[in-house]
Amino acid sequence: MSIKTLAAKVFAKQIYKKNQKWITNPITTQKKVFEELIKTAQNTIFGKDHSFESIHSYEDFVKQVPIRDYEALKPYIERVIKGEENILWKDKPLYFAKTSGTTSGAKYIPITKESMPFHIEAARNAILTYIHTTGKTNFVDGKMIFLQGSPILEEKNGIKLGRLSGIVAHFVPKYLQKNRMPSWETNCIEDWETKVNAIVDETIQENMTVISGIPSWVQMYFEKLKENTNQPVGTIFKNFNLFIYGGVNYEPYRAKFENLIGRKVDSIELFPASEGFFAYQTQNYHKKNDEGMLLLLNAGIFYEFIKANEIQLNNKGFEPKRYTIGEVELGVNYVMIISTNAGLWGYNIGDTVQFTSLQPYKVIVSGRIKHFISAFGEHVIAKEVEKALEEAIVGTEIQVNEFTVAPQITPKEGLPYHEWFIEFENEPVDIHEFALKIDASMRKQNIYYDDLIVGKVLRTLIVSKVEKNGFQDYMKSIGKLGGQNKIPRLSDNRNIADQLKIIS
Repeated sequence: MSIKTLAAKVFAKQIYKKNQKWITNPITTQKKVFEELIKTAQNTIFGKDHSFESIHSYEDFVKQVPIRDYEALKPYIERVIKGEENILWKDKPLYFAKTSGTTSGAKYIPITKESMPFHIEAARNAILTYIHTTGKTNFVDGKMIFLQGSPILEEKNGIKLGRLSGIVAHFVPKYLQKNRMPSWETNCIEDWETKVNAIVDETIQENMTVISGIPSWVQMYFEKLKENTNQPVGTIFKNFNLFIYGGVNYEPYRAKFENLIGRKVDSIELFPASEGFFAYQTQNYHKKNDEGMLLLLNAGIFYEFIKANEIQLNNKGFEPKRYTIGEVELGVNYVMIISTNAGLWGYNIGDTVQFTSLQPYKVIVSGRIKHFISAFGEHVIAKEVEKALEEAIVGTEIQVNEFTVAPQITPKEGLPYHEWFIEFENEPVDIHEFALKIDASMRKQNIYYDDLIVGKVLRTLIVSKVEKNGFQDYMKSIGKLGGQNKIPRLSDNRNIADQLKIIS
């Protein structure tokens, strides 16, 4: 055992014990975070506008701070962008994480001196928890790759600006610098296809032990490796045994990954975002993560939750109930609302979660509040389509590269239907039978969808095959190939669907 692996085990044990203090006291921990946030922001413009000095309880907060999305918070953020201080949080933020908004164009999410460390510590603690839980440390002596955006940052009025993954690249701990790949120069390449080829060239002869990134883009890297060597990734990298991912559900990709790798590897699921690092997996790293991810209650974020089926009514004058961590229930689809030490207040991040455990608090990401299909009142969510596809391919040779779902409201003939666009690696022998399996799972999961089929409002779903690399071509056509960009699992319109029809 090397000095590095021994040190990793000792450090992992220390962090595990430290985390137990807040894990076993979740309500107290969140109360402390809440009070600290209100106290620190009292003298900001936002704090004064919302009378933070008179907030003495959570009930006061609910009365004085409404739920907002980015558009509603934008007037404050624009003042920060102009260089004003003490607007949403004390002083100026260190960075703006630039993200692609579906309705707002580019979004600028503040990252402050207080919030930045939690992004780094959470990623580190996810790996340390894995070490403590499994006892596996050999990977720390090998090379680690993090597929991410360019670390080159712009500047706006004294605030640096870039993609979150590019910002985080500036904070890689010194003890990981020698192990980290790709090189800084390669990481700065903007064109994703050029970048992947350069990463392959740099890593193909290295002892890669940890690979991290969004599954769809890691898959592209794996395919390039296999294309160059005609060998499975697990043969090229004999000591590669840990895959770290976030952003999308891994399950639709698992069979394809195991085929590309040539064997099973452990995996750690993360729940990071520009707005904060929310959760990470803490057990059962060798199989599907049904248990959910540990919600980080001590990371400078105060959480609220609104039932997803109620938040849609907010536009009609209905005020949905806001739940704190001590009030949530298992299995309910909640929209996650956050207030943070980066200056986001009552902020709807757009993600929906379901709790899988209340001791400790663990969640799975069930989708995006804007990514659903409810063309006929069915309100189908990402978790349902992912599970349906997973059930349809289990025990078969079918492998899926990518997929998305959209409604077909005005077909040329017959009843409307949901159209599933799927890029197969190994396609089913009978595409119609495969579609019926998916449909049966959807009907079992979603009573509204089942009622529409029974009532002959909808017909059973149709699977449309997408040509090889069709999704990559689509992402390239809209300038979002690689990085942190990902295909929505489902849409309530046909914007993506119609483009895929053209490409295919």
